[in-house]
Amino acid sequence: MISVSKMLYETEHYGDELRYAPEAREQRHGAARSHGPVVVWNCTRTCNLRCRHCYTGSDSREYEQMDTKAARAFIDDLAAFRVPVLLLSGGEPLLRGDWPEIIAYARACGLRVTLSTNGTLITAALAARIKELGVSYVGVSLDGPERINDEFRGRRGAFAAALAGLRHCIAAGQKVGLRFTLNRHNHRYLDDIFDLAEQENIPRICFYHLVYTGRGSAMAGAEDLSHAESRAALDVIIRRTEALRRSGRPREVLTVDNHADAAYIYLDLRRRDGERAERALELLKTNGGNRSGIAIAQVDWLGNVHPDQFTAHCLGNVRERKFGDIWTDQSNPILAGLKDRRPLLHGRCAACRWLDICNGNFRARAEAQSGDFWAADPACYLTDEEIGL
Repeated sequence: MISVSKMLYETEHYGDELRYAPEAREQRHGAARSHGPVVVWNCTRTCNLRCRHCYTGSDSREYEQMDTKAARAFIDDLAAFRVPVLLLSGGEPLLRGDWPEIIAYARACGLRVTLSTNGTLITAALAARIKELGVSYVGVSLDGPERINDEFRGRRGAFAAALAGLRHCIAAGQKVGLRFTLNRHNHRYLDDIFDLAEQENIPRICFYHLVYTGRGSAMAGAEDLSHAESRAALDVIIRRTEALRRSGRPREVLTVDNHADAAYIYLDLRRRDGERAERALELLKTNGGNRSGIAIAQVDWLGNVHPDQFTAHCLGNVRERKFGDIWTDQSNPILAGLKDRRPLLHGRCAACRWLDICNGNFRARAEAQSGDFWAADPACYLTDEEIGL
């Protein structure tokens, strides 16, 4: 996750202390003991939508999942391991019947709780309840204008319902943001998304790059952005982020799941403002690039632990071992490799001058395309010249 707004004009937001504080560098090298990773818990696989890019392959069926008792024990383990943030995702987490109890218990254990939702179920009363429970942030997914979004999410009316959910959160005083997954169908509408954020006073926008997992696997190639389209998308994101700042209406703007963005933003800044570029580079070095298996973890609805939401390799199950024991088990070659991946990378990634700020980008995409977990990420859109070949 790269804060475009912080790179461009040094904003300050909560997540920055996890991404850009000195402890982030220590955590990357295994030295930090102040806290564990941010944990994404896909607490249910059930969903009321059927999105084309869904990494969990969710739909409206009921699936086996950890019950409330197991969930509470899991949260106890996260608190003991000093996990700073628990992100509840799905499927659609608001379809899990005990979600208020889970949030209340996690908050009582001292965890910061965030929510990733399609937003379609958020009524005014539910938004007020989320706020009352102390959820720090709600991310609502929208993937383009109404027609594009509804086609992408498999349900007519999904856009209107999600927008209503966003509005209910804002009315309740609940911090909320918009999540947008870049792909061949929607990248031309980035200006519209920025316009929507301005019109609706949405304070945060996260632009996700597509990862080839779950139903998203079928979108690799023809439906993902070309390298030229990825560069053009970043140009729009940079331009609109700076325009918001100049207009006195800044937003927190982030890109997620492609750390080629870090080098691209730095190189763009260097052409225009060398001093600002060098400050941004130091922040990016502190962050260290992709932190799957280092500062981010995922636990699925059955309790299986993964290095991130998209990497299929299972590290253990929290119903059998404590999360902290699984996360510190260096006998697992995937987990150990992710914590020190430089010697294992090959192809363009191994030779790249930006390893300090990219860290080999996304391993799940590399494996999906080549079958090799340590191969180059095919979504890196930097030229050979830019990476130093």
